[in-house]
Amino acid sequence: MRRKKLFILLGLTDRTELQVPLFFTFLVIYIITVLGNLGMIVLIWTHLQLHTPMYFFLSNLSMIDLCSATVFAPRVLGSFFVQSKTISYSACLSQTFFFAVFISTEGFLLTAMAYDRYVAICSPLLYNTVMTKRVCTQLVVGSYLGGLLNSLTHTCGLLGLPFCGPNVINHYFCDIPPLLQLACSDTHRNETLLLAFSTISSASLSLSSLFPICSSYLKKTFHTCASHLTVITIFFGSLTFSYIQPSSSYSMEQEKISAVFYTLLIPMLNPLIYSLRNREVRSSFRRTFRMRELFH
Repeated sequence: MRRKKLFILLGLTDRTELQVPLFFTFLVIYIITVLGNLGMIVLIWTHLQLHTPMYFFLSNLSMIDLCSATVFAPRVLGSFFVQSKTISYSACLSQTFFFAVFISTEGFLLTAMAYDRYVAICSPLLYNTVMTKRVCTQLVVGSYLGGLLNSLTHTCGLLGLPFCGPNVINHYFCDIPPLLQLACSDTHRNETLLLAFSTISSASLSLSSLFPICSSYLKKTFHTCASHLTVITIFFGSLTFSYIQPSSSYSMEQEKISAVFYTLLIPMLNPLIYSLRNREVRSSFRRTFRMRELFH
């Protein structure tokens, strides 16, 4: 069977009256995302009091969000005004690959961050012994490797599929489910792999939620981990809505709205949620601005 050389991305919506408002909305989201995550990375690496395991994980989370937004946002913004909605087969698979890398890595990082909070709350005296620099590095490297392995699995699975029929993708980027709908052969194996990843994501959500909860420190848990619980609920909730639902109730329009959360909104919200509810980050911001005032 012959493989399609080009796909057509329909975008987020075909309503012309929404193109300009959506463009400026996503442009603002992208700018906030870049400034917020870049600012968080610089803040963490320039303030010694933030050189702790928790902020080490947070800086890597900001890096992932920054890369994710940079890969998707410019193309989404361009799609509102470019007449040609086509994307080559190789570019489409590349987009799928990077999407899976970033999303998977972020899920693993959030679970590692939950484990860090669990140790800090339930075993504070052993925290420095357990969460050593080596352990933190291993958890972060493991998150990246896990994301890379998951992405390679799905991308290689798509490489083996023939696309010989319709080439119109009802989405604003090359997500896995709409690509599987265009395949000319049996996609049961790919769907099983996708379900397996979704199940792992759900398990990660459960672990991320349960790790920090220690009955004797329940009040402290919700005070300390409110930001993290908010982030994982939004992140895994949107993924679960997209990938774990009966095929009979599957709607591409609903999936596109859900995809906006984990590709555009979550990378913007993460630095805001963690900084607004974090006393040390707010304190470092204030010190930075005071120092700037002294030098002017």
